[in-house]
Amino acid sequence: MSELLLELLSEEIPARMQLRAAEDLKRLVVDGLKSRGLDAGEARCFSTPRRLTLVIENVPAGSPAISEEKKGPRVGAPEQAVQGFLKSAGLVSLDDATIIKDEKKGDYYVAKIEKPGRAAPEIIAETVTDVAAKFPWPKSMRWGASPFQWVRPLQSVLCLLGGKVVPFEINGLASGHETRGHRFLGPGPFKVKNFADYEEKLLAHHVILDPAKRVAVISEQAHALAKEAKLELVEDDALLAENAGLAEWPVVLIGSFEKAFLEVPGEVLTTSMKTHQKCFSLRDPKSKKLANKFLLVSNLVAKDGGAQIVSGNEKVIRARLSDAKFFWEQDLKHPLGEMAGKLAHITFHEKLGSQKDRVERIEQLAFELAGACDADPPDARRAAGLCKADLVSEMVGEFPELQGLMGRYYAEHVGTKPEIARAIELHYKPKGPTDTVPRADQGDAVACAVALADKLDTLVGFWAIGEKPTGSGDPYQLRRAALGVIRIVLENDLRVPLAEYIAKAENSLKASNPKSKAGIGEDLLSFFADRLKVFLKDQGKRHDLIDAVFSLGGQDDLALIVRRVEALDAFLKTDDGANLLAGVKRAANILSIEEKKDKKSYAGPYDLALLTEKEEIALAAAIEAVKQDTTAAIQVENFAGAMRALSELRAPVDMFFEKILVNAEDKKVRENRLRLLSEIRAATFTVADFSKISG
Repeated sequence: MSELLLELLSEEIPARMQLRAAEDLKRLVVDGLKSRGLDAGEARCFSTPRRLTLVIENVPAGSPAISEEKKGPRVGAPEQAVQGFLKSAGLVSLDDATIIKDEKKGDYYVAKIEKPGRAAPEIIAETVTDVAAKFPWPKSMRWGASPFQWVRPLQSVLCLLGGKVVPFEINGLASGHETRGHRFLGPGPFKVKNFADYEEKLLAHHVILDPAKRVAVISEQAHALAKEAKLELVEDDALLAENAGLAEWPVVLIGSFEKAFLEVPGEVLTTSMKTHQKCFSLRDPKSKKLANKFLLVSNLVAKDGGAQIVSGNEKVIRARLSDAKFFWEQDLKHPLGEMAGKLAHITFHEKLGSQKDRVERIEQLAFELAGACDADPPDARRAAGLCKADLVSEMVGEFPELQGLMGRYYAEHVGTKPEIARAIELHYKPKGPTDTVPRADQGDAVACAVALADKLDTLVGFWAIGEKPTGSGDPYQLRRAALGVIRIVLENDLRVPLAEYIAKAENSLKASNPKSKAGIGEDLLSFFADRLKVFLKDQGKRHDLIDAVFSLGGQDDLALIVRRVEALDAFLKTDDGANLLAGVKRAANILSIEEKKDKKSYAGPYDLALLTEKEEIALAAAIEAVKQDTTAAIQVENFAGAMRALSELRAPVDMFFEKILVNAEDKKVRENRLRLLSEIRAATFTVADFSKISG
């Protein structure tokens, strides 16, 4: 068993592509070796700005010889079938095949195929060249006259198996045992013997191979410099990873900018420095306000300690922050109301009108949703009217990721009510599964109303023009919008009957867009049901209980659905719940069998006069009591109480099946007892469809 070491050295690979490319290289090479009969051990991949590296342990000397039989057509089969068999088996004629006798199905041909083993270097060379030729870069390029494509021009190929070169070529580059270190700090070529030697020599030539180690180095240096300056690093994992993809030998340096720029909101400065210069921001650890200093990551150990590098970055940062300050000052000259008027010139979707059309719909829907969110309706309407205004601002035009936030700042600048200003920022939330939602109990009831209105209008709009998500795509992120509605409602325990508000949104859309499709409510509610099932399953809730509750129909109050599922789950964990479920299923099975046999339904009232046995009389009395008690409990949303009422059926059902023969000889008695069974099903159906529950 030997170690395989592969390195593909090139010009700089974009940081965003490196980790995925390393994983692709590992997957494709491992799969390629395996498909060619070479099963190896653990594989590890690494990436730097200039190289992709793969090391695989325990690679065998070659693939094993294979002997297999390939079944062919029957003797006497058509010539076309025979020729296809010969071609697939690699035979010249049927004389090379064996005839197998089969008295039942008829004699047939079998080809015995012998595949000799192949040496590992041969398989590796074939696999690597094949992978390189078809590598799935998001973007690639050609250079020179060759049709070969790579993300950037390849410079060298290193490939060793057990310390020996595996010979092959990629685009005219012959594989070897040499590589290079850092472009400036260790540029000369050097030979390596194995992975341990390779990693050690790279380090000596100023290359940290493992991206996780480069991340750790940057983080450690950044925190140390921040502490030295008595400041705090503004943490940003994505920026940390990006810088690790830009430097093979990262060196963190500190720079500064004029305090006058601190008049601009800190998020703007942070975004500008991150976007344009990949720099980290620093802030005061007590006030949490941004400081006029930043951290940059260099790929050099400069002789002057980095003074010239810092100076150059400060000049660029100054220019970028000057732009940001200019955008901020220009935007402040135009109130949000004025900006909102310009939304008429921005198309939301060609079939759904302008952003202004959409904002007008959101205004009305937010006003109507305010009561459900315990928000002031006029405030909700006002916030909705301004929520998209910053889309026309200079700042959001430069930094789209600041939409909402800038609207809040512009609103606060003119003294807008705090809850309205916050709603402008928070109505986009949640932006993903890990993002927070606006909380009504924390003063953001207005934001809840606007966020719900925004998402419901989006869903209704795209449903109305037939742009629903598919299994392969969701370009308008409608699943995320539905999940946002679900999370806002559930995490705030809001009472929002979806059918009602979907209808309101649909009517509003119809008024501004008469050509939009009508009658989408039921289909959209079904979509919400599916999203809720996924959400609850992720929360550990049983999918069969969700189905049991949804099967009742008319379920559009998300908070009540969840409470009902939770109460049902708790009930079924008790002995009464488990035994009642068994009894209900037994009753349902008997009914199903007898109804199928008799070709009629036994749903409907039973005849009290035909109940003679005490067990069936007791069951009938219990059913009537449970119907009333569960209905009364559900009407006041006391689902735990409904389950307790339901538990009163357990003993009468058990006694009925123990003492009573359902299929009595008397046809009228039999039919009456079957109707009594149907009433068990009807009594439990007020709570859930027990037939959907497993167990």
